[in-house]
Amino acid sequence: MMPTPVILLKEGTDSSQGIPQLISNINACQVVAEAVRTTLGPRGMDKLVVDNRGKATISNDGATILKLLDVVHPAAKTLVDIARSQDAEVGDGTTSVTLLAAEFLKQLKPYVEEGLHPQTIIRAFRIATQLAVKKIIEIAVTIKKDDKQEQRRLLEKCAATALNSKLIAGQKEFFSKMVVDAVMMLDDLLPLKMIGVKKVQGGALEDSQLVAGVAFKKTFSYAGFEMQPKRYVNPKIALLNIELELKAEKDNAEVRVNSVEACGGSIQTSVGALTDDVLGQCELFEEVQVGGERYNFFKGCPKAKTCTIILRGGAEQFMEETDRSLHDAIMIVRRAIKNDSIVAGGGAIEMELSKYLRDYSRTIPGKQQLLIGAYAKALEIIPRQLCDNAGFDATNILNKLRAKHAQGGIWYGVDVNNEDISDNFQGCVWEPSVVRINALTAASEAACLILSVDETIKNPRSTADGPAAPAGRGRGRGRPPHAH
Repeated sequence: MMPTPVILLKEGTDSSQGIPQLISNINACQVVAEAVRTTLGPRGMDKLVVDNRGKATISNDGATILKLLDVVHPAAKTLVDIARSQDAEVGDGTTSVTLLAAEFLKQLKPYVEEGLHPQTIIRAFRIATQLAVKKIIEIAVTIKKDDKQEQRRLLEKCAATALNSKLIAGQKEFFSKMVVDAVMMLDDLLPLKMIGVKKVQGGALEDSQLVAGVAFKKTFSYAGFEMQPKRYVNPKIALLNIELELKAEKDNAEVRVNSVEACGGSIQTSVGALTDDVLGQCELFEEVQVGGERYNFFKGCPKAKTCTIILRGGAEQFMEETDRSLHDAIMIVRRAIKNDSIVAGGGAIEMELSKYLRDYSRTIPGKQQLLIGAYAKALEIIPRQLCDNAGFDATNILNKLRAKHAQGGIWYGVDVNNEDISDNFQGCVWEPSVVRINALTAASEAACLILSVDETIKNPRSTADGPAAPAGRGRGRGRPPHAH
């Protein structure tokens, strides 16, 4: 006689577990990676994502695309999260981190299918990641900070590398200078929010400008304002918390906050006692026509180190994407100033780590050898994808790279301009080493996290059969509350 089964979970609960569950999670992550795979590198394609309201976004930024895709699958969401964390932490390398995580899983799939225990895999991966990070730190090249000119050149190179794969790659010289100028204007903490970005449609990309100070859109609107001079040198600035004109509150709030932070006065709530010590000042105030708008520029504010980038360009989507690209470049320059070591990009560092781990795996026995070998193989996805996106013969170029790295050419990577391999350190394709370290650790963490889940339990929506909420004690008849 069969014992009656014990039912623990509510009816309709869906639970899947074991190896099929792991495989299905790995497949889901593969699909997410497919979405961003072709955006990697200087020859990457862009994606046009249209949301349910019909708003189109054209982007090349891994984190942006994944955010817009609105992924529902719980395991695949992990990939979206690591792309976001990479974006928040380092600002660039969002596509690489997603690709790496998915490739780690792809290389592990056969082992999982054969029934190798996930914990064994995770242990090997943790070891491999530690070794890889140690290796990056060991071979990274330090930037000399004493020589300002040299440091500046390096930072511009890093910004140009970040912009290489973006829509505005054609103007990377112009923008990498602007980005480095912007970051150099900040104080030592390099707060990002002190770089404002305003977008003004119309004009060419080269009409974009950097204002050393605060800029905002507002024209004077009072009787006879056309007669007023539009330019003041060393003006005093009164910061008032009262309305002088009838205007939307939002505009005033924005204007006030910006100038308070910058010009070093204190906010007054009445105009009765305006003495010198409560007034702020700046070196130059002017009102300028930018495109169809008039802008107020406050330059040379004594207290704050702020700047505003005014972007020009055609379509709205184009300017949005320019803004996202500049964000990546600004973050990269910040990182390069804070962590002053760099590695060569273009798949060079991945190939070197791959060679190092492959050599290491041959020195250890047992399952770990296979798994660290799989990790090493997965790292090759970055140069391989760079070749695929540029339409090169990936197998051929990877063979050349493996040979070169075996002979000790540490910095050899893919040369997208000549369909060959080249020393990318000489070629100035540079990235802060922290970008690669963060990408590796995040990708490896995500892969381990997905491997450690062997069961998914979906609860049916509990609201359908839950008790109805008790009716609130209303006041009835919409009477106003009694004033006490």
